[in-house]
Amino acid sequence: MDTERNPNTTAEEEALIEHEFQDLLNGYINSNHRKKVEIIERAYHFAKKAHGGIRRRSGEPYILHPIAVAKIASREIGLGSTSICAALLHDVVEDTDYTVEDISRHFGPKIAELVSGLTKISGGIFGDKASLQAENFRKLLLTMSEDIRVVLIKMADRLHNMRTLGSMAPNKQYKIAGETLYIYAPLAYRLGLFNIKTELEDLSFKYEHPQAYQEIADQLRASEERRQAVYSDFSAPILERLNGMNLKYEAKARVKSVYSIWRKMETKKIPFKEVYDLYAVRIIFDCPDPSAEKTVAWNIYAAITDLYKLHPERTRDWINTPKGNGYQALHLTVMGPDGNWIEVQIRSRRMDEIAEKGFAAHWKYKVGEGEEETELHAWLATIKDILDDPTPDAVDFLDTVKLNLFAAEIVVFTPKGELITLPQKATVIDVAFTLHSELGSHCIAGKVNHKLVPLSYRLNSGDQVEILTSKSQTPKPEWEQFMASAKARTRLRRALRAEVAPDIEKGKEILARFLERAQVEATNEVITKMMAFYKIPTRDDLYMRLGTGSLSLEGYILKDSPTTSPSLLKKIFRIGTSKKATAETTPAPPKPKINPKEVYKLHITGEGQNFVFAPCCRPVPGDDVMGFINDDGDLEVHSLSCPRAQVLKAGYGPRIVATQWESVQKSMPATIVVEGVDRHGVLHELTGIISNQLNIDIRALNISTHAEVFECRLDVLVHNTGDIAALCAKLKKIDGVQSAVRH
Repeated sequence: MDTERNPNTTAEEEALIEHEFQDLLNGYINSNHRKKVEIIERAYHFAKKAHGGIRRRSGEPYILHPIAVAKIASREIGLGSTSICAALLHDVVEDTDYTVEDISRHFGPKIAELVSGLTKISGGIFGDKASLQAENFRKLLLTMSEDIRVVLIKMADRLHNMRTLGSMAPNKQYKIAGETLYIYAPLAYRLGLFNIKTELEDLSFKYEHPQAYQEIADQLRASEERRQAVYSDFSAPILERLNGMNLKYEAKARVKSVYSIWRKMETKKIPFKEVYDLYAVRIIFDCPDPSAEKTVAWNIYAAITDLYKLHPERTRDWINTPKGNGYQALHLTVMGPDGNWIEVQIRSRRMDEIAEKGFAAHWKYKVGEGEEETELHAWLATIKDILDDPTPDAVDFLDTVKLNLFAAEIVVFTPKGELITLPQKATVIDVAFTLHSELGSHCIAGKVNHKLVPLSYRLNSGDQVEILTSKSQTPKPEWEQFMASAKARTRLRRALRAEVAPDIEKGKEILARFLERAQVEATNEVITKMMAFYKIPTRDDLYMRLGTGSLSLEGYILKDSPTTSPSLLKKIFRIGTSKKATAETTPAPPKPKINPKEVYKLHITGEGQNFVFAPCCRPVPGDDVMGFINDDGDLEVHSLSCPRAQVLKAGYGPRIVATQWESVQKSMPATIVVEGVDRHGVLHELTGIISNQLNIDIRALNISTHAEVFECRLDVLVHNTGDIAALCAKLKKIDGVQSAVRH
């Protein structure tokens, strides 16, 4: 928590605090929860006294933060008095002298349990060290499985922190935004909190790519009038038809979020003006009888398809088969009056509230143990299954869980007609391991719709899948390459570890003896660098190869000269720590210190550069970039859109540095992909413009044609993103060229 102590609050601030609390209280009183106002007022006064004199980094009294979190939990997630009290008290135990026992004594065990759960996962999901990341994330997920409200309140806490992120230092903005985009937004989606997921994505994008965010937001505003006109033309006949059906309903256009528009532009390499599906039409109808919702939805569907041409492959029935996060709706896509496809979402009022507020709304509507509750329990059971996997690799653990958080879904059936929900791109082996680890371990093939298929066969929604097994079959590491389910991957890894467990234990002993003889301490850094030297992805793989004898370390110790052993290891594995430093050791010159709290200026001159480019991406001056202090103490520069950068921001916050291009006197490599209609002389024009008009050096050129269409990949040297923009703009003016984009 970034705070400072200032005991004096002005009369104006006191009035603001009281106004915000009354606003929270009024919203709660107007909700359909039982009115437990007295305990909420007590929690407010308790928290206000506990946080007295403490201010946030922005300068405002700290108590405004828990009030804001409680307001989000109440109004935007739909939680009741217990959660509101826990939200008001969520930082008291961590930041003041009060204990969980004090909370229990004043407010009862249930509120105390929620506050305790929130305290365990406070300060963000991740710790400063990689080895702690997975453990802290496990705490979050374990707490979720005990009481989902802990995570819902944590989501409210993160949303308010993102809304007030502007007062934080730039490096912390990168860390928090990256962590939010990597974990919290997918988690919000998986919990059905669609509005919160969208806002978290947009806010993260705003801080990571401020210029791109502003440009898209401006273009959305500029196109609003035209969009409204198209919507009016499209919706008028639909509204007339619905009015004739005597329905009570609400119709509106839902505009795509800035982040989702940017993602589409980036994925498809298209400009804003070519993103045609900027909005979807949502129809929300009132239906007091839940059993009649399906009939009303399909009647509306029929009315719309009588008016407009239906896209045959883009109808989604999530009423009969809800998404894993409980989402229910009927989606169809029809041709609009302007010649573009428009998506229409049909929901009942109940479905809409569940879509916006997630599982909290399920509790409002449930009668006994309903279908929605079953969906939640099924997902939490999957999370518990992943938690049982004792993998030591933090980033690998996060990626495994993320598979389960943010996956589009398909539904398949067993031969007995049981329904299984799986991520898109799931295969036969996913089904086998999802059903049972033993079934997966002995799986040899599958039958999909009664046709024999291999384990790697990719499934479609509605497939019926039968698993074929053999007692002689054993699990194979290569199966993981065509798995899409986190649960299946976890179970496969566990099965593989059971097979090689004796070799792993033997390898651990071999490595321990080797390092002891070499007088090198077995730290995480040492083992990580050995893995990097041999290009081995996990520790277990390193141990297994040592245990089976496929890897030997003996040649790296000079048995006759023990005093040189540490330095030899240091040279080969780039290891910097040993138990005994010799008198002859010459210390390396100290590297310049990097202050993560300050913006680091990037420069390349004739004398060298003060950073290194990340091997995973190729940023050029003008790109949105960030710095990461690597194990060697160098500043490694990543593009903010680099997938590796997402992992680093989520997992290594204290080593993230805000950066700024300053002076770069060197050309950088970039790849441009040009596509168009093939004709005689087009290549000559391309190279002429690049070399002669723009004076840009070409390092490689690869052109191929198929069915009168060409694709040309150009590796060029540029000074900045301005060079790339000018080059693409020039190339697009060549007759026949359809697109020119940076790869």
